[in-house]
Amino acid sequence: MPYPDRTAAHTEGDVVVFLIGTRINKLHRPDKWVPVVRAMGRAMAELSAHPELGLLGSRFRRAGRCVDAVQYWRSFDHLHAYARARDAAHLPAWQAYNRAARGNDAVGVWHETFLVRAGEYEAVYRNMPTYGLAKAAEAVPAVGAWEGTAGRLGRGVEPLAGS
Repeated sequence: MPYPDRTAAHTEGDVVVFLIGTRINKLHRPDKWVPVVRAMGRAMAELSAHPELGLLGSRFRRAGRCVDAVQYWRSFDHLHAYARARDAAHLPAWQAYNRAARGNDAVGVWHETFLVRAGEYEAVYRNMPTYGLAKAAEAVPAVGAWEGTAGRLGRGVEPLAGS
């Protein structure tokens, strides 16, 4: 159920926004892309079961041939440690994908990493359930200093009337 009041996202310290996804290039080759999609699911299940690994929250989106995830991480060190952990789901799946990808263009994989310093982000939500960074970290009322974009960024500018 959406909340009628405005909320903002708040984190303690830096945060990492990690976008990751797959694109199915050849629908007629499920033997090539199903293992990739399943591996992504296994990694997400592992991360959800072990918050100490550093994933604060995530959401998936499917559009056409693409399956993408937006992930919020406690730090780059947490993200990098998970990506390199030999006893975690990601590394063996990534190594298998790289072996299988040679000469196989049926499925593509991508990621983008954004290191966000404390106070160098802002997010606001209205008529939304707790979502995005606010769900991954903390939702706070968008009032007072948190009412306008500049205030949420610590720039101290008054919000627009009627916002």
